[in-house]
Amino acid sequence: MAIGATMHTFTVQLADVDRGVYEELSLRTARQSAETDAFMMTRVLAYCLEYEEGIAFSEGIASADEPAVSVRDLTGRLLAWIEVGAPDAARLHRGSTSAERTAVYTHRDPAKVAAQWTGKRIHRGDEVVLHSFEPGFVEQAAALVERRNDMTLSVTERRIYLELNGTALSSAIIDQPAQ
Repeated sequence: MAIGATMHTFTVQLADVDRGVYEELSLRTARQSAETDAFMMTRVLAYCLEYEEGIAFSEGIASADEPAVSVRDLTGRLLAWIEVGAPDAARLHRGSTSAERTAVYTHRDPAKVAAQWTGKRIHRGDEVVLHSFEPGFVEQAAALVERRNDMTLSVTERRIYLELNGTALSSAIIDQPAQ
């Protein structure tokens, strides 16, 4: 953990009906001083929405060589490279060549995020999926984050229902190819 990072804990009740994933998670994540609350919240959402055995946070924006979230098998082989925010094409290219699957979760305008990749070389770029949420959803959720958080996250028919520290929010999960 870098100097100036703030630790946040999330106790999560996850019910992802779309994928058949039902788990109780205890997450600890460090919000780096240069990281916005919205970026951190998007990282937590990406972790939950991608949850499977072998998933882990990286050191966040402090780690230039790793994705925000990754999934590895028991041998250490990289299965999923999951970026957050608006990564550049070179990071997506590196991730797509390193892992079986690459995805991006963004709290920004997805059209602007995808536009920066137009015409750039991204290995298997047509397989990279960009996930976003309805405008304002992540920012509203980020405003509710405390140092210790109770969170219930349900997903059904690509709609997310989030209760965070007693406040309920919902949003569609919008999926589009990166290229």
